[in-house]
Amino acid sequence: MADAPDHGPAVDPDGGSVRLRLDLGYDGTDFRGWAVQPGLRTVAGVVGDALATVLRTDPDRVMRTLAVAGRTDAGVHAAAQVAHLDVGRDVLQRAGGVVGVTRRLRGMLAPDVRVAAVTEAPPGFEARYSALRRHYRYRVCDHPAGPYPLRRRDTLAHPLPLDPAGMTAASERLLGLQDFAAFCRRRDGATTIRTLLAFDWVREDDGTVVASISADAFCHSMVRALVGAVLPVGDGRRATGWPREVLRAGVRDPRVTVAAAHGLTLVGVDYPDAAGLAVRAAEARARRDGRPVSRRT
Repeated sequence: MADAPDHGPAVDPDGGSVRLRLDLGYDGTDFRGWAVQPGLRTVAGVVGDALATVLRTDPDRVMRTLAVAGRTDAGVHAAAQVAHLDVGRDVLQRAGGVVGVTRRLRGMLAPDVRVAAVTEAPPGFEARYSALRRHYRYRVCDHPAGPYPLRRRDTLAHPLPLDPAGMTAASERLLGLQDFAAFCRRRDGATTIRTLLAFDWVREDDGTVVASISADAFCHSMVRALVGAVLPVGDGRRATGWPREVLRAGVRDPRVTVAAAHGLTLVGVDYPDAAGLAVRAAEARARRDGRPVSRRT
């Protein structure tokens, strides 16, 4: 199956189709990311194949409308991923409705994918473009013994002691509407302008240092590049203002090491109320040009 483009809301005046919202979680360790890649195990490939079986429909038809809030990279985890899928209402009814699809989908998927809920989406809902904010966490262990064995799959081992307060001071200098070209892997025709809403670090009770990172959207590899720029501030190898200097240069800096994928987890996606879904989707589809765009929540 080829990965599908993210189509707009299905318009069916006869009520012949329905958009389903899928709330998912997965351990990204054994996946090559979300997007389908021939011959590789991906989240979209596994979920799409299972949906095709449950709905008794062609896998390619499923993939044409399966869209996601954030296409996580290989090895990145999700605790609260959101996707959508358009299906014929007759197809849904034959599969036992939302309840039947949810039950059978849960029974088919491997243990490293969890379906929290399948629901009928309200009009105007698009998993990707209706989203207001995405929230990530990045876990780092700076203990000499490394992470607890049960957390080794979602926690980076760092060899030097870290200062979360100093890391927060550096991270806060990156907030706001910015061109994050220095922290993004460029893609043809894609903007690198984003609004970074929150970026801070705390040491949790178990000693793990955790970053909380929120933005209206993230471009390819942006979160891990941001983390990779701040880690050397935390262990004293770089000054507090260095990540800001990298940002202002506007180009990828070879001195920034992109942090390993396994420490990163998508932990939340925020959406407006039903009345604002279509408006938000239209705003997000418009190419950012560096000027603030209106936000309706």
